[in-house]
Amino acid sequence: MRRHSLPFASQPALRAGGYPLPVERGQVWAWIGLLARLVTGSVWVVAGALKVTTPDASINAVRAYELLPGNSAEAVGLVLPALEIVVGLALILGVFARGAAVVSALLFAAFIVGIASVWARGIEIDCGCFGGGGAKEGAASAYPWEIARDAALLAASLLVAFLRRTPLALDGLLFPARDRDPEHPDSDEHHDTDTTAPDAADQAPVVSS
Repeated sequence: MRRHSLPFASQPALRAGGYPLPVERGQVWAWIGLLARLVTGSVWVVAGALKVTTPDASINAVRAYELLPGNSAEAVGLVLPALEIVVGLALILGVFARGAAVVSALLFAAFIVGIASVWARGIEIDCGCFGGGGAKEGAASAYPWEIARDAALLAASLLVAFLRRTPLALDGLLFPARDRDPEHPDSDEHHDTDTTAPDAADQAPVVSS
């Protein structure tokens, strides 16, 4: 029996000089996703913790945007700090991380709209992102930075939502079946399959006399 080498696509990726690449591209993105998850989650936990003990200030910060009626602004001001902490912890721990990332992205999008709205209307307020809030003279100078910051965190949230899994996440322990490659579901079961091909002599047809 003559053994044939595996197809080129099955060989490990090589860089110049024939040395194998240290990591696959998917692994690089997974670790970038971990960094995005931890940074975004930490921002949410800090923001929520600074506001959760001062509900009145949180409500006033929401009202300062002049986008929601009184009752709605009060409800948002009360719920938002707790929601931020929950989303942040979910991202840091990696529990339902993709769902938390979607909520995170929606919140950042809402903040960007809110800041852009007051900027366009000439209203100067502290954004209240990390406590405080309300009217603040000269606050408009900070709006570009605040929008850029939230846009970067929005992009990080979308990356986490896009990735199927990031390292060091509890989702890997809670839902281990989801870690299997959907494109190669039987890869773990058939990794020892014989890749040899039959010799040409074995495939030759038998001609009867």
